[in-house]
Amino acid sequence: MRTTMLRKTALTIAAAAATAGGIAAPAIAAQTTPGVAAARDHKTERQLDVRYEAQDTFYYCGPAATRNALSVQGKNIDQHDMAKRMGTTENGTDSINDITPVLNKETGKDVYRSVEIPGTKADDKQTDKLREDIKRTVDDGRAVVANIAGTTTDTTGTTHSFEGGHYISVTGYRDAGKQVKIADSANPATAEYWLTTDNLADWIATRGYTATS
Repeated sequence: MRTTMLRKTALTIAAAAATAGGIAAPAIAAQTTPGVAAARDHKTERQLDVRYEAQDTFYYCGPAATRNALSVQGKNIDQHDMAKRMGTTENGTDSINDITPVLNKETGKDVYRSVEIPGTKADDKQTDKLREDIKRTVDDGRAVVANIAGTTTDTTGTTHSFEGGHYISVTGYRDAGKQVKIADSANPATAEYWLTTDNLADWIATRGYTATS
C-alpha cells in the first residue's frame, strides 16, 4: 500500500521481531557506538561520535532516532520526553514534520527543515540532494533523521526490513557521500551500518528526512 510522509510510521512488533530480533532493554542506553570516529577529510569522509541508545519501546523509533541524532552534539535527552513533544503513541510518530521542530528547539531556530521524497522511488535529483544534505549536515557536526519504510541492503549484504515504517539517524558519510552511516535504535546488535546513498534515498521514498538548511 502506498504511504506518504504524513502517514503513521510506527515500527511494528512483527517487523522488529523479524528483522531486529526484538527491541533491547534500556539497560544498554548511553554506550558509545563502536567505531564512530572524528572527522577525516570532510570532502570524502566524516563520522560523528554517537552516544547510542536503543529505543525503549517498539514504537519509540522516532524519539530514539532523534535522541541519538542530538547525542552527536553532546545532548542526552530522555526518550519519553521526546515522545511527549512529538505526540508519539503506540501507533508511532506521525511524520518527519513532528521531529524537525524538536531538533530546532534543541539546536537553534530554523536550523533543520523537512524534505519529502514523495514518489515510490527516489530519482537522481532527489538522491543528489539527499547526498548534499547529509554531507552539509554532518560537516556542521549534526546528524540527519530519516523516516524510512520497506527493505534495503547495507554495504555488507545484510538486509534491513521495516515494512511498518521506522526512523533512523544518519551520522556520517564516506566516499564523498556515496555511502552513509546509520545509527539504528531498533537493535543494539545492528546499532550501526553503512548504506549507499542510493539505497537510503529509495528507503526514504514515500516519506521524508530532516537535515540542516
